[in-house]
This record gives sequence, C-alpha cells and structure tokens, in this order.
Amino acid sequence: MVDESIFEENVEKKTEEENGDGYMEIKMGGGWYMTISLAHSDRFEKEYVELAKERGGVKKARFNLNPTHARLLGEALIKFADNNEL
Repeated sequence: MVDESIFEENVEKKTEEENGDGYMEIKMGGGWYMTISLAHSDRFEKEYVELAKERGGVKKARFNLNPTHARLLGEALIKFADNNEL
C-alpha cells in the first residue's frame, strides 16, 4: 500500500478556478515533475487527460489518454505496484 505521508509529500493538487480544468503534479526528483491535467482539443472538440514529464516548465514527453480510461490506468498501476511490492 502507499504510505500517505510519502504521497502527501510528493503530490500537489492544483485546480484552475477559471475554467475548472484539474491539474496535479508529482515530484520525481532531479527537478522533474509528472503532471496530470485535463485538456481540451479544439481540433477534435474532445477532452483528454494529458500525462507529461516536465522540467523547468517545459514538457519533455507527454501522453494523451482518453478520460474513460483514466480510472482503469490508475487501478492497473496500483495492482502492478502491489504485485511487485513497490
């Protein structure tokens, strides 16, 4: 299981009040952050969850995820961590 003190220490929740889009960042070390945000595509007129690796405000790598799969990904990550004693 995840130690709550470690989780609270490494995760900051931020919410943009203007448009209601959620934002969360996780400290990874060495100045790197994993950011999770809800974004909207004007081109395709759909929402998606963006997972990005960021340093100094610059996104180095990112992955766009259909919001319907966000919970499944979270549950799969928890199961993976439990099975591998992480």
